[in-house]
Amino acid sequence: MPGTPDPVHPVLRVARPTNRLAALEHFYCEGAGLSVLSRFSGNAGYSGLIVGGVKSPWHLALFERDGFSVPPVQETESLLVLYLPDPAIWRVSVDRMQASGYQPVPPQNPYWAEFGMTFEDPDGHRLVFQNRSWDL
Repeated sequence: MPGTPDPVHPVLRVARPTNRLAALEHFYCEGAGLSVLSRFSGNAGYSGLIVGGVKSPWHLALFERDGFSVPPVQETESLLVLYLPDPAIWRVSVDRMQASGYQPVPPQNPYWAEFGMTFEDPDGHRLVFQNRSWDL
């Protein structure tokens, strides 16, 4: 990932196995607007991609493993949440998801519907675009 590492605030990588790598690439890149930061293949039977914001201190690694089948997601509370406080950026993000063929789904927890919109990825994990800031 580009940039100088911050020893106080490390980069966060969320790694998720999948059976649908191409479909997830479409969802997270075409739909959610993330960038492919890296691709890998032939790594001890693992292939995948790393997506995220180019300058963000976090990214999502999506990977397939030869001979391994990932069971379906059983829990609708499996969420990634992107806080987008600017209403215009939030609207562009939601519109891009819908233009890419993804329709919002009702969240299990009504909190996410107050200021956000939830979409389900091809594996059943959910991505929430939250139109507010997140302050500690």
